[in-house]
Amino acid sequence: MTSERTVLVAVLAAATVALLFVEIAHRVLVRLGRKSPLAADLARKLHRPFLITVTLLTVQQAVRIWADDFPGRSGVMHMLVLFCIGAIAWLVGATLLVLEDVALARWHTDMPDNRRRRRIKTQVVMLRRVTVAGVVVLTIGVMLVTFPDVRALGASLLASAGLISVVGALAAQSTLGNLFAGLQLAFSDAIRVDDVVVVEQEWGRIEEITLTYVVVQIWDDRRLILPTSHFTTKPFQNWTRTGSAVLGTAEIDVDWATPVESVRGKLQRVCESSDLWDGRVCVLQVTEAIDGRVRLRALVSAHDAAALWDLRCLVREQLVGWIWQHQREALPRIRAEVESVAPAPVWVGGHSGPGPSSDAARVFSGGLDGDTRGLVFGGPVPVAPVRED
Repeated sequence: MTSERTVLVAVLAAATVALLFVEIAHRVLVRLGRKSPLAADLARKLHRPFLITVTLLTVQQAVRIWADDFPGRSGVMHMLVLFCIGAIAWLVGATLLVLEDVALARWHTDMPDNRRRRRIKTQVVMLRRVTVAGVVVLTIGVMLVTFPDVRALGASLLASAGLISVVGALAAQSTLGNLFAGLQLAFSDAIRVDDVVVVEQEWGRIEEITLTYVVVQIWDDRRLILPTSHFTTKPFQNWTRTGSAVLGTAEIDVDWATPVESVRGKLQRVCESSDLWDGRVCVLQVTEAIDGRVRLRALVSAHDAAALWDLRCLVREQLVGWIWQHQREALPRIRAEVESVAPAPVWVGGHSGPGPSSDAARVFSGGLDGDTRGLVFGGPVPVAPVRED
């Protein structure tokens, strides 16, 4: 039998054995997956990479053992080695992703107080990205090492590795800064996925955290994309840092004649009748009493920021409507005091001379001598002619 036919038979036999082995293992995992979600995920997501990896490994070993020397044997073996490295990396990466998916499914965040779950989800998502990047980089590095020329080049560059690292660090200073900031955010618990934050004067929720940027979903469905270093170098507000429950206020201005106790009772009834209120805080306080008005502040609490916003709007609407219907006298008023003004003095001949309202009076006034000077400055007072009959 020629070498070519030997290689062909060895490849077919190895592939057949690999297919049978993978099929048996897949059926076992499918059967176990009826009781175990992990086994079900492994059977569904690892079937293809496991099949390719096992097939390539068996074919590569069959060619290495059973095939004699034939034209292009070294090139074929090198190609099979590269394929095996890539398939193994695919299998390892897929396995790690399955395990991370199982962790995310276990620690789901669709519940009221989910601070610990959101922290775990953030860390798992960041580990997923680091895992994918690490597997890709290591795979490419191992593939390159299989080339003799690349190994020689790597040995020659090893002496200058320090200089290259310095130059690379300076060139990628911003990128590396964001990379380390992303890792810091993931494990320092400063922000988590689904946290409610106020950043750049925008209120929103953390939608995604990557190694280089953070996506904030603003309340009106816009997306604010910031570098991760922004959250490690600049201040921001985290409303769900220690818990999802938050407090909020609704303020209204009323008149001094407002019966505050009646308004306080109305606020209590509004909170108790709404499912947005979490039952913790419902307080009405007078915070200011200036400029003829009294400012009432309703302090309420809710399970999360979204419910708090709706509760604040509801409280404001209900209080305004109740005051308008039942306490009209409590509406804000503007008070003014009107005083009578003395009439202007009338001088000789019924004409108003340089009195207090004239320019002369404003300049020459303040006593009898001042009024006299005003008369002189104003000129003679015209006298009505006498009519002779």
